[in-house]
Amino acid sequence: MKDWKASASALYDGEFRPMFINGSWCEARSGEVMDARNPADGTLLATVPKGGKADIDAAVSAARTAFEGPWSKWTPFERQALLLRIAERFEAEWESLCLSDTLDMGMPIQRTLANSRRVLGMLRFYAGQAVTIHGQTIPNSFPGEIYSSTVREPIGVVGAIIPWNAPIAGSIWKIAPAIATGCTVVLKPSEEASLTVLMIARIMQEAGLPDGVLNIVTGLGADAGAALAEHPGVAKIVFTGSTATGQAIARAATGNLKRVSLELGGKSPVIVCRDADIEKAVPVAAMSVFANSGQICIAGSRLFVAREIHDEFVRRVAEFAANLRIGHGIQDDTDIGPIISARQAERIAGYLSAGPTEGAEIVTGGARVEGAGFEGGHFFHPTVFGGVTDDMSIAREEIFGPVISAMPFDDIDEVVARANATPYGLAAGVFSTHLGTAHKLAHRLKAGSVWVNMYHAIDPAVPFGGVKMSGYGREGGTEHMEEYLDTKAIWINTD
Repeated sequence: MKDWKASASALYDGEFRPMFINGSWCEARSGEVMDARNPADGTLLATVPKGGKADIDAAVSAARTAFEGPWSKWTPFERQALLLRIAERFEAEWESLCLSDTLDMGMPIQRTLANSRRVLGMLRFYAGQAVTIHGQTIPNSFPGEIYSSTVREPIGVVGAIIPWNAPIAGSIWKIAPAIATGCTVVLKPSEEASLTVLMIARIMQEAGLPDGVLNIVTGLGADAGAALAEHPGVAKIVFTGSTATGQAIARAATGNLKRVSLELGGKSPVIVCRDADIEKAVPVAAMSVFANSGQICIAGSRLFVAREIHDEFVRRVAEFAANLRIGHGIQDDTDIGPIISARQAERIAGYLSAGPTEGAEIVTGGARVEGAGFEGGHFFHPTVFGGVTDDMSIAREEIFGPVISAMPFDDIDEVVARANATPYGLAAGVFSTHLGTAHKLAHRLKAGSVWVNMYHAIDPAVPFGGVKMSGYGREGGTEHMEEYLDTKAIWINTD
């Protein structure tokens, strides 16, 4: 078993870590810094620049210069080769990347390590896409001998803003398609988890990424993030995070009508039909929420169970939850790590109090984890509420914590209506051994992704995103590439 504690001490020592603009490592123009702390115990990992508008201006200028300069001369083959080199470097440094994520935002190390197939797959998928970009020759009906065609061109400078709950995958989902299409990037990581993104910049630079193609500005969302969203030199904003912040970004983007892609919040339903394979469904339904301590946008936090099996299923989910091991992320056997911050912990605690007040029953959990070994951190017992009704806050609002609201249903029409009765539409899960039932539910649920007899499946080749107030635009698949490209029509009179 690896000594992750010793590796952690060697990785971060409380020292300053600069941000990355135009191929150089630098301080914020203001000289201000922010602390990066381990959410498991509150210890200082490092300090990072507290960037603001001046830093965003410099980063956008560098990205624009690179876009219009040498980077524009790179061929699709060269961009593909670069992404493949980056993938090789990622693979060589995968343990350090994962340890950084675990220390910075708390995800258990075994879960971060297990993401290698997805992240390396993304880099190699977009490397493949880099050489497939093409236009069309289009027959037209214009009088005369007129040739018409299209070309696909990179949109320009992309502003990317990511949350703290998956820095490695979140960064690559923004950066890799930009490199593949020939765009340049200014990325603002969450102030809660910036360290891994800076490591990613270093790896990409060492793999041969030209200066200015990727720029990382660390700072607060209200300062650096807002400046990036409204910047007139940015052609596109891609954001993952809360719906409220997404709405603010969309408003800010109207200044120069920049293109916007938003992957926002969710309150995803998981529907367990009476013919479901209970043995298989229980752990999947539970971990659809409890993975990463519930800090996942696609969490299946509304658990609808057919009345005939409701009591047994909820009891078994609660038993499963009670047996999950809670601990520091660097412990190999940890299932449930810490919550990212005191502010988020207070938010979750508020919902744990609201549930019983509104009439719900705590089947298991419902409290913080206290005692030796948990000092300075923010931990919660995985919680299952029973006796929940659709109008309760725990059933309507995104908690972003390890909390399940279980509710019975009687028939398919009823559960579809209740599952869809939410402003969100990011994901949904269905458990049924009847193919017809699974198909009907999958087609009727209003969600960007529907998983049947599984959950959390994400692949680089398959588009992912939301509907309704869970956002618009897609990440993954060929549709993702479209988000970074403009189409130009070319007309030639051949008479």
